[in-house]
Amino acid sequence: MRALYRRYRPLTLADVIGQEQVTGPLIGALKDDKISHAYLFIGPRGTGKTSVARIFAHEVNGFKYELEDDYVDIIEIDGASNRGIDNIRELREKVMIAPTSGKYKVYIIDEVHMLTKEAFNALLKTLEEPPKHVIFIMATTDAYKVPVTITSRAQTYTFKLADHKVMFDHLKKICEKEKIKIDDAALDIIVKRGGGSFRDTLSLLDQISTLSSEKITKDLVISAMGLAADEKIKELLNSYVSSDNKNITAILKDLLATGIKAETLTEELISAIMEEPRPELMGLLSKLPEVKAPYAEAKLLVALINAESVVAPAVSIQSRKTSPAMQEKPVIKTVAEETEEKPVEEAPKKIVPNGEFNWSEFLEKVGHLNDAVYMMLSKVEHEFDGTTLHIFPLKKVEKLVLSKDNNIKVLIEAGGVGIKIHEVGEKGSSEKDSLISKMSDIMGGEVQNDAGGNPF
Repeated sequence: MRALYRRYRPLTLADVIGQEQVTGPLIGALKDDKISHAYLFIGPRGTGKTSVARIFAHEVNGFKYELEDDYVDIIEIDGASNRGIDNIRELREKVMIAPTSGKYKVYIIDEVHMLTKEAFNALLKTLEEPPKHVIFIMATTDAYKVPVTITSRAQTYTFKLADHKVMFDHLKKICEKEKIKIDDAALDIIVKRGGGSFRDTLSLLDQISTLSSEKITKDLVISAMGLAADEKIKELLNSYVSSDNKNITAILKDLLATGIKAETLTEELISAIMEEPRPELMGLLSKLPEVKAPYAEAKLLVALINAESVVAPAVSIQSRKTSPAMQEKPVIKTVAEETEEKPVEEAPKKIVPNGEFNWSEFLEKVGHLNDAVYMMLSKVEHEFDGTTLHIFPLKKVEKLVLSKDNNIKVLIEAGGVGIKIHEVGEKGSSEKDSLISKMSDIMGGEVQNDAGGNPF
């Protein structure tokens, strides 16, 4: 059985859904017999450029369009695999041959932007003086890559992503015809994930329709597609706006534990922001496109966590619910406040009994001070040599975050010992004699940064 997107592919210009700005003028041109020698169809993938090109090629010749037909007067060329000058030279020779059964010989060049500069120059000569029996229909997803000399010699039509309501109504009719039982809320998710592409949306519906013989629900679609519930996405965005870093980390941990990929979660966050744009979310929107492999989870965390709180917490330790030991520590100020005060003159109280280091207690105290640093620390390896705590990051992002000067201060404040952040890939060993403690650097003056690059 053929896929839904092929079964419901339009066979006439009148059947095309959601592209009236293209089909209207083309139908008018056919009616008035005002046919151009060259057309350029531009727009995102899955919007019907190639389908309309095939339909128009058939209708201009009076051929009945069937998906599997093969007319010698309609020639399709893949610009990606026939992009060289030799390919276009061969085409120029063949265009001189008159059509066999139709009025026109129609060349459909898909992904025309893939042609080389020399190939475009060769094609230009044909477009400047084309035989009367030849029509070129060029399609591309990247119009800016097509030379102006080409676009200026062709009628250009822009295809758009389908409107949500148009796509929803179209899928609703298909579900009725195919006897697919599905909730409107579930269908709405499919339309959103299709992104306005007819092909992609119908492919998703095809996949989802096999999930159950009973009615397909919203929860079933969310589970099958590995998506986060709308409520969780809204809560995540609200936590970002309020700089509730603890809630952000908790939500992320829960969502990622269910198997949702960081990239998928990022797409949903972008979609949610685009649907209801707010000024306070624009900073996040600018960071989210960078969330991709490698380290997608860490990049998403960095994008969501309030930047100022990663550098240094603005709330004093005493204002938090801390253990008695923590309440003895001095207040940690923001960067602006630090510039107005003198450097710390006294080292914090040691928490190292008998030369041993209590890692669990250390982590707990870091957690009270800075959530982002705590999450990074929970994934690293460590070694204590009696005076210095050596931290061995497993990923570059961990190295970058932990090596920030103010984050080093947080670590020293929590541990009361010297801190050494090693390069990624280094292994723990007894390096006491060769390592320089950062304790005196930070407490006595300017902090040296071991990051080896700009912190993000």
